[in-house]
Amino acid sequence: MEQQTDDAVLTVGDTLRAEEVAVYRWLARHGRLDPVAMAKETGVEATAVSGAVDRLVRIGLLRRGEEGDDRLWAVDPHLVSAVAGAPVERAIAEQQTRLRLFQDQFAQLAVDYNEGRRSGSADLETIPALTHVRAALDRAAEQCREDMVTVQPGGTRSPEVLQDALLRDSQMLARGVQIRTVYHHTARFNSPSQAYVATASALGGEYRTAHQLVGRMIIFDRELAFMTRRNDRLGAVVVREPSVVHFLYELFEQLWSQAEPFSDAATDGLEAVAKDLDRTILRLLSSGLKDETIARRLGMSLRTTRKHIADMMQALGAESRFQAGVAVAAKGLLNDDGEPDAPPATALA
Repeated sequence: MEQQTDDAVLTVGDTLRAEEVAVYRWLARHGRLDPVAMAKETGVEATAVSGAVDRLVRIGLLRRGEEGDDRLWAVDPHLVSAVAGAPVERAIAEQQTRLRLFQDQFAQLAVDYNEGRRSGSADLETIPALTHVRAALDRAAEQCREDMVTVQPGGTRSPEVLQDALLRDSQMLARGVQIRTVYHHTARFNSPSQAYVATASALGGEYRTAHQLVGRMIIFDRELAFMTRRNDRLGAVVVREPSVVHFLYELFEQLWSQAEPFSDAATDGLEAVAKDLDRTILRLLSSGLKDETIARRLGMSLRTTRKHIADMMQALGAESRFQAGVAVAAKGLLNDDGEPDAPPATALA
């Protein structure tokens, strides 16, 4: 009779120890138990053989002979695995059935959705939920054939987001898709962004930075554009109208032509980068923009932006924005084009 206990049923995910594998192989070939010979040929210590045999019997890979018969019989591993895997296979089949029913139901809904888009405006679509935006971007990336261009405002992106982006972008680059991205200059100070750009650049991606960017934008194959929704960073607006997408693509090309190749701030020289940033803030201040607007355009936090502005006003000896404007004009810090000729003497020295 086969001796087996209820607590030793083999399940998918169980693994055999090295000594159990060695004992099974030896018994499968010899059909008898000889701990001394087995230890000599397999390297399994004689004291470990008994425990290995007991477990192999319990899980069904070995079968003992009838009472009085000391022989051990190896059981076909395919039969054992088939029995152990049957519950998992049934569960997978049930899940596949549920998935097909789910997909079929939503496919029918998609028919109504597409008919509604055809009867209305198919050129503009609003996606309110972040998870749906990511799914739409992943689908567009999978279908992209030639190029993807991106404007990514903000100085920092989380490592998790960058890891997802690297997986998606590396797959596109491997297919021969051209990728170009413009970041804020402040991204040069962000280590995860630096690492992402270094890795993706080695795969063929191209990356530049600019001081001012308006909003986030992604364009696939000059046919499909994603933009952030007004006052909603989590949602997106999808644009398919050819003239609008063409305009957005031309806007990107203009940004790209004026942007600088991505390099970390330390490579460029932290002092030089800081001076360049303060010159830009000075010009935006002279235009009368609010702190929030300046922070958004530069991809900086409001707190950091206000710290820069306070330092510049102190260097100018000004206690108000009006006094700062007078000091800028008196010192000739702006040329006729509205660009700074020179920074305030102490703040940008």
